[in-house]
Amino acid sequence: MRAVVLLCLLHAAAGMSAFNWDGPGRVAPDPITNPASACSVDQLSCDCCKMVRETNRLQTYFDATLTNLEGELEKANQSFVALQTKRVAFSVSLYTGDNFKCYGPFAVSTAVAYQHVFLNLGTAYNMANGVFTVPYPGVYSLAVTSFSDAGSPGNILAVCTSLQVNGQVVAGSRELNRNDQEDSATIAVALRLKAGDKVSVMLSGGCYLCDDSSHYNTFSAFLLYADA
Repeated sequence: MRAVVLLCLLHAAAGMSAFNWDGPGRVAPDPITNPASACSVDQLSCDCCKMVRETNRLQTYFDATLTNLEGELEKANQSFVALQTKRVAFSVSLYTGDNFKCYGPFAVSTAVAYQHVFLNLGTAYNMANGVFTVPYPGVYSLAVTSFSDAGSPGNILAVCTSLQVNGQVVAGSRELNRNDQEDSATIAVALRLKAGDKVSVMLSGGCYLCDDSSHYNTFSAFLLYADA
């Protein structure tokens, strides 16, 4: 900015009237009665002044724009931090060991307590009782895979699980026959849940699930987006 003003002053000085050496004094320039016609007298200085005014205007505009952008960036950072604090996701399976074993059957419906944790971001899944407690309201994706093995041909194969929210069945799978030695089923839904809702996988009475380190039986959920 200083360089532009200095350049303008130099141009203005170059365009000033010369001294009159015929007398002891300097010839005064003719007075300009109309300020609007100043540019017609010294066009070079006038152009420099216009340039300085335009530079100042642009600087003010860019300063205001930068301030607005900084404000928007701060809002975006705050939103990102809020999203980080609301990250919820878990994925678990029935067993961790290499030995193939079954869960159930039980006389009554029982919550499946999955013991192997792939991920429990937000620690909303409780390994002790197999219940996922919703920490934030929003839309969640939930999935359940179920697998059972009758052990030998002719034995009853019983895969019967349901996904429940607060004790109410949302979706279920059922397989009870003597035609297959093994079978599997999958439940996948998206649900709008409230904070504090209890989500679990229930195994019906008389049914059982079988698993090993291959992790045939899984229960997973994650927050798609939180409600405002």
